Amino acid sequence: MAETVLVLGGRSEIGVAVAERLAGSGARRVVLAARRCDDLDHEERRVRAAGASTVERVEFDADDLASHRPLLDALWARHGRIDLVVVAFGILGEQARAEADAAHAVQIVHTDYVAHVHVLTHLAHLLRAQGRGTLVVFSSVAGVRVRRANYVYGSAKAGLDGFASGLADALHDSGVRLVLVRPGFVIGRMTCGMAPAPFSSTPEQVADAAVAAVRGRRGEVWVPALLRPIFFGMRLVPRAIWRRLPR
Repeated sequence: MAETVLVLGGRSEIGVAVAERLAGSGARRVVLAARRCDDLDHEERRVRAAGASTVERVEFDADDLASHRPLLDALWARHGRIDLVVVAFGILGEQARAEADAAHAVQIVHTDYVAHVHVLTHLAHLLRAQGRGTLVVFSSVAGVRVRRANYVYGSAKAGLDGFASGLADALHDSGVRLVLVRPGFVIGRMTCGMAPAPFSSTPEQVADAAVAAVRGRRGEVWVPALLRPIFFGMRLVPRAIWRRLPR
């Protein structure tokens, strides 16, 4: 398993849960990258308690594209090699607001798609140069077939899913691997106050599946696994019915 792990989205419940499991499997150094990184005491304690000997916090604003490469270059210079990168930042946004407020719609797409494309492109270049490494990227079943109830968020995840799938193919035989994780509804801070959808999972369950995929050298994982055949069938649902489905 990885010795040095970078979590982009160091406040993410899923990202921190993944880092905990990797620390418990031998990762000695974990870098938590997030906005207001001074306010990551809880996250750092969790990762240290899991077994990490060194936890570094760095300031990272996913929406500030110009800051991505300088930050990554500084981390590579400091650590020499980063074995595994967890890309776990993102926002859910508000669908009703996004339908009336174009700026909010663009904000969702910028964070959940554009910023991911930008930082993943840089990460792929850096990992290729070191000859090995793993990227863990979180898509969503919301992007498999976009629903009317959350089409702004869903469209961003659809774009990310396609980009990450293509990037995984581009990285084939490079020594770098991309693991694409497609969770369903995740019960956590981001969805607080929302009624859970069928086949919901927790951040811990998503993290377990992601780490199992890394260990098992799988390229894609659905959480829970039952969602894969379900969404295969959902592709066949007539649009007149599909548009009335809830989130």
